[in-house]
Amino acid sequence: MLVLVINAGSSSLKYQLLDTKTRKVFAKGNCERIGIDGSFIGHEENGGEKQKLEVALPNHEVAVKHVFQILKDADIDANKIGGIGHRVVQGGWYFPESKVVTDETLGWVREVAPLAPLHNYAEADVIDICHRMFPNIGNVIVTDTAFHYNMPEKAYRYALPRDVVDKFHIRKYGAHGTSHRYIWRETSKFLNGDVHQLVSCHLGSGASLCAIQDGHSMDTTMGLTPLDGLIMGTRCGTIDPATVCYLEREGHYTVDQVDTMMNKQSGLLALSGVSSDSRDIEKGAAEGNKNCQMALEMFYYRTSQLIAEMAQSMHGFDTMVFTAGIGENSDTMRKGIVDQLAWFGVKLDDRKNAVRSDDPRIISADDSSVKVLVVPTNEELMIALDVEELLSK
Repeated sequence: MLVLVINAGSSSLKYQLLDTKTRKVFAKGNCERIGIDGSFIGHEENGGEKQKLEVALPNHEVAVKHVFQILKDADIDANKIGGIGHRVVQGGWYFPESKVVTDETLGWVREVAPLAPLHNYAEADVIDICHRMFPNIGNVIVTDTAFHYNMPEKAYRYALPRDVVDKFHIRKYGAHGTSHRYIWRETSKFLNGDVHQLVSCHLGSGASLCAIQDGHSMDTTMGLTPLDGLIMGTRCGTIDPATVCYLEREGHYTVDQVDTMMNKQSGLLALSGVSSDSRDIEKGAAEGNKNCQMALEMFYYRTSQLIAEMAQSMHGFDTMVFTAGIGENSDTMRKGIVDQLAWFGVKLDDRKNAVRSDDPRIISADDSSVKVLVVPTNEELMIALDVEELLSK
């Protein structure tokens, strides 16, 4: 099936057109600065050179129209698109699995939007736009939270008063579920089913871990929001929650200022004082920058701590996988994290770890207590496969 995957943000819209059978990507791109001066579309076809189209994008509807016009100019008939898959950040209490777009399911995306206001409102608008513009093409909602929905209650519940929890739907929702689900699928296939307790390490500018036992999410590091868990590019990760109260009371910061600080001004950016990009931090550390060195040490320490926490949720682990921007591309980061787990018998083969490849591969030493792999993620394909499964019914 030919599927168009759309990932809308508050001022952006990414798209990818691919074939679920051959996995071929015919076109992909990104609409940037929607509703802001200087908007443009970056577009490429069949793996070719990326083109930058400077166009006015006053809103998401205009952006969607441009995307379909670009596809038409590339001789791709919209009528041949079998379905449109929409990545939605927060599915809340309504999406234990992907669902076909109806008036009801679209309403659910809007209802849970306060849990992810920067994403869900824009995503709902784009779903509505596509649903109206192309009523003959089926649309499917694929949420980042669905994979974690059926975690054990002991893993997702917070120790807050039940009336508060129930009224405001407070629980651990997690994120990156589509990526973690894909990693389980590909790892199981690559290892011919010889994996039962997997710690999936999605490490990018946003980062999370997931404990996956026989295909089921048992726990994950992100919580009610994507701020919890690991130190990330600009997010602080887990801290004492009373820090928020302290900053508001003693520092006289507003709620919005604290929210911005912890989401956009913290993490590796704050620790290094150089950049949120791990490549810049690795370079600075190699050149002797003490702040960059500490940023890496803290990232290794915190990540390895939470890997052990994920393993505990399954009472052990036989496999761990690195994926996403940092996980797939930084042998330095992978080694730094695994070295912290040496006490547990986890070992890398340095030669294998240094290999660059787009294919799944084992990088652990032969005598490692746990198999360690690098598996490139492909959230767009996972979304497209859901679209194919649901619409074929």
